[in-house]
Amino acid sequence: MDLINAITNFDQSTAIGSVQMAVAKKILDMQQFQGDAAVKLIQSAEQTVNSSGDALVAAATGLGGQIDTYA
Repeated sequence: MDLINAITNFDQSTAIGSVQMAVAKKILDMQQFQGDAAVKLIQSAEQTVNSSGDALVAAATGLGGQIDTYA
């Protein structure tokens, strides 16, 4: 009877271990997805800052700020 209990317990622990591994994989996949989304958000913010910076540089250098009023 002890051998049967040992085999049953081993099978149960193997099944539980498989479920735990599947759950851990799902959690890691979700973290990877969230990390990728965070990287895209940072890249988008960088792109916005760069385009705003170009407009500020153009304004600071007076690009297009001179108008000929004597014509």
